[in-house]
Amino acid sequence: MSRGSLLFTLVLLALLACPAAAQEAEDDRLTVAHFLDMEQASDPQLSPDGRHVVYTRSRVDKMKDQWASELWIMNADGSRHRFLAAGAGPKWSPDGTRIAYLAEGEPGGSQLFVRWMDAEGATSQVTHVMETPTSYVWSPDGERLAFVMLVPAKEQWDIDLPGAPEGASWTEAPRMVSKTHYRQDRRGFMKEGFTHLFVIRADGGTPRQITEGEWNVGARFSGLFFGAAIDCTPDGRHLVFDGLTSEKPDDHYRESNLYAVNVETGERRTITTEKGWWTGPAVSPDGRTVAFTGYPYTTQTYHTAELYAAPLAGGAPRKISGALDRDAGSLFWDGDSQRIFFTAGDRGSRNIHVATLDGQARPVTEGVHMLDLSAVEGEAAVGTRTAFHEPGDVVRIDLANGALTRLTDLHSDVLDGITLGDVEEVWYTSTDDARVQGWIVKPPDFDASKDYPLILNIHGGPHAMYNVGFSYAYQNYAANGYVVLYTNPRGSTGYGTAFGNAIDNAYPSVDHEDLMAGVDEVIERGYIDTDRLYITGCSGGGVLSSWAIGHTDRFAAAAVRCPVTNWISFAGTADIIQWGYHRFDGFFWDNPEKWLAHSPLMHVGKVKTPVLLMTGELDLRTPMAQTEEYYAALKMLGVPAVMLRFNKEYHGTSTVPSNFMRTQLYIMDWFSRYPEASGEVSMRD
Repeated sequence: MSRGSLLFTLVLLALLACPAAAQEAEDDRLTVAHFLDMEQASDPQLSPDGRHVVYTRSRVDKMKDQWASELWIMNADGSRHRFLAAGAGPKWSPDGTRIAYLAEGEPGGSQLFVRWMDAEGATSQVTHVMETPTSYVWSPDGERLAFVMLVPAKEQWDIDLPGAPEGASWTEAPRMVSKTHYRQDRRGFMKEGFTHLFVIRADGGTPRQITEGEWNVGARFSGLFFGAAIDCTPDGRHLVFDGLTSEKPDDHYRESNLYAVNVETGERRTITTEKGWWTGPAVSPDGRTVAFTGYPYTTQTYHTAELYAAPLAGGAPRKISGALDRDAGSLFWDGDSQRIFFTAGDRGSRNIHVATLDGQARPVTEGVHMLDLSAVEGEAAVGTRTAFHEPGDVVRIDLANGALTRLTDLHSDVLDGITLGDVEEVWYTSTDDARVQGWIVKPPDFDASKDYPLILNIHGGPHAMYNVGFSYAYQNYAANGYVVLYTNPRGSTGYGTAFGNAIDNAYPSVDHEDLMAGVDEVIERGYIDTDRLYITGCSGGGVLSSWAIGHTDRFAAAAVRCPVTNWISFAGTADIIQWGYHRFDGFFWDNPEKWLAHSPLMHVGKVKTPVLLMTGELDLRTPMAQTEEYYAALKMLGVPAVMLRFNKEYHGTSTVPSNFMRTQLYIMDWFSRYPEASGEVSMRD
């Protein structure tokens, strides 16, 4: 039997052994096994002549238990859809003759490649570097590529250690740590050094470093590198980028600037004029203006990222997104340098907007969907779109009228014949008359006269937005007979700065009240079995699910995933140390009351709900010790509890395909073991 067949057999055996999965015997239900055949579309790019689209297509490698990425190409109308190369992140050259992309290469890891888009299709590996090139852009003449890469700068501590005898095996020297942030989730220990700009000829050669110093190219929210935003001026003479050149940049929380650097001389100047969080520069085609997002410095936990523009030659930036109180992103200029297209999330959906330099902003597209914008050429654009019953596909957008045309169909082969659950939007009133939005996913054979178990699923962040995109997990729960509720409580994005900042210096607090009010709202509809209420969530959702069971006994069982349970110990052990130390006013050694009062661990003595704890062994964002502390306390109290430590997982339990399936099955099996709540209900304590 092949490894792939064995994996499929094990999945089927798990399904048959799981009582909660009994309904999956029906042929028209979405099972975890279907997940193995799902695909993802991302980062579509429109050729400069508007005739072709190339994008990244990802699939599950069933033998290696990981996602594999490929480049696919098609005509702009979706025809002649075909495989192009192994790799990801394509970018067309300005003349449309080539694409640059990342793929595995020598001497190892991801390297930059360039492929000619003629019939011959000649491909060259452009970089042969020891670190990973990221955030690459073409020069306007197509002669060079600019990218960001780590420049190693390892600190040494020389001591007068006697030499080891010949043939001896001495312990390796200790790892020296002197920076605030030294680990990163999904990477482990960060390599010592600083990220800087490089350029290389598009036909290969030796990269030339443009910036240097003990500072980083790339805005760093809490000391960690997630990429950089760079753009090139139309004359090719300057690169514009975000980052921070201040001394000890690791100690600056939520600060970044925009800079312009001369490619030939390395001379650098600052574009932004006010301290704040400024990111994502996009240079206008006429080279006169740079658009970007951000906000002036604030100690608030959350602030919407607004749209700004500044003269590239120098001058004060001005906000041009008008009264729009939503996060702007994915900036693209039109050809006449008068308008900027961008995306903004609003009430669970995301659409394209346009702003003019005089500060007028309006929507371009409408719809209950999640729409990403990846490339703009004239009045045409491409991106990806997903909706309740539609996993992500590549779409073409007519910017003149907002019309969408789907170009790919990656999922009908899996979902044809599958009956999905209906999704209903719900708005309800919580404490302080707050209006909260959520969604209810119902089983495919839903009958309002029957009683169903309810799963409350809570998002992480906490400043994030549940949305109207396709959710495999929720549809799989619904296929197994569960009603699923997911909401955006206060603290969520997509509803403005005030709503998102409502949990400032008080997390958890009113967000918990909003979640419980949502449960009440669904119960009032008359089809929920109140003895079978269940709760789950990861990261920020793990915080709130562990918090909830310390404040109410209404849930029959909980699946607490990758939580923070102790804010004091979390602050110094997570990879986002600056974020951890800015949760509450004052340091905990001076003002421990709030740190303790908002820690779920300090309310564990009230927990009666059976708890399944699930965390990745490698998790550095909400370290395993947070789960261990909570688990040990539950055991001391005699509360039914099981801890699952997921192998090969950093933050979350679902990045490895088989672990996604395990997560689904463990949760449903755990809930099936507890068919009724254990105690008194305290709805909004």
